[in-house]
Amino acid sequence: MDDRHEHLERLAAGAAPRSLSIVLNGAEEETRATTLAELVTSLDMAPEQVATALNGRFVARAARSACRLTAGDRIEIVSPRQGG
Repeated sequence: MDDRHEHLERLAAGAAPRSLSIVLNGAEEETRATTLAELVTSLDMAPEQVATALNGRFVARAARSACRLTAGDRIEIVSPRQGG
């Protein structure tokens, strides 16, 4: 059974999701977040003040809640800076 199928079965059965191993800004991390939006919130980041990418592709803020996380995903979360 693949991880995604097992995850869906656990959710359907009411079981708490297990943690996922992801790569966040180049470092391996464990998370219980199931979407990119949940991950941003779990890190105490202001969603409107960060930019996100999932597996090398930019994800707009409005699309984060639809982006499901799976084991091994590579996620970048950055805060834009101004300067000169």
